[in-house]
Amino acid sequence: MTSEPLHPVATPSRRTVVAAVGAVGLSFALNACGSEDEESSGASGSAGTVVAQTSDIPEGGGKILNDHKVVVTQPTAGTFKAFSYECTHQGCPVTGVSEGAITCPCHNSRFSIEDGSVQKGPATQPLPAREVTVDGDSITLA
Repeated sequence: MTSEPLHPVATPSRRTVVAAVGAVGLSFALNACGSEDEESSGASGSAGTVVAQTSDIPEGGGKILNDHKVVVTQPTAGTFKAFSYECTHQGCPVTGVSEGAITCPCHNSRFSIEDGSVQKGPATQPLPAREVTVDGDSITLA
């Protein structure tokens, strides 16, 4: 019985493998993060998702929507606003909305339900606004 001679199989160098894995990871990260333009057009994240009903959001108050990482407020009747639920001081999720303010439990920062501005520190930056639309009784992150 004759056997075929063994031919060496070319294997990639460690450097080639590491570079390929890095390129795949970078590609994934760039696609997963998206750009600001994609987010505002509804191409990623919770964009375009109905997150609440208008009746869920009390006038002069708001509601924290943990699943969507936002706080939706109704500062005046029929006016709805949305903000990131992460405190700009150290990233803690806010946990309360009362007396015209969104509150962070970690260091007691307070933010306005009207525009997310800081009412009381230690936070120095406002909560980032999120665009929200109302269609009938549905509130949607745009």
